[in-house]
Amino acid sequence: MATATETLLRSTIAALMHATGESQTDLGRGVRLSQGQVSRKQAGLSAWLLADLDRVSVHYGVPVPDLLAGPTRALELLPPARRSQTLGGTRAVVTTA
Repeated sequence: MATATETLLRSTIAALMHATGESQTDLGRGVRLSQGQVSRKQAGLSAWLLADLDRVSVHYGVPVPDLLAGPTRALELLPPARRSQTLGGTRAVVTTA
């Protein structure tokens, strides 16, 4: 059974993906996970690890505590350059080393 924090984090990541126009494949590429791993984490079948959150934080430019504060806070801090021109649209993926 998922905790409220896990559910909130999955909602936050889904909102960030939507705002940036990224697919699970795009996010996975940016945080060094496969699309399948992202899918399992987003479905609650696997947990997001702290190391994953560090990479998600760098990928979106949103500090980890703000990822855990929920979608509204994370989207407030999402850099404008990371936003898709059209919500749910597509945007080039920014990968991190």
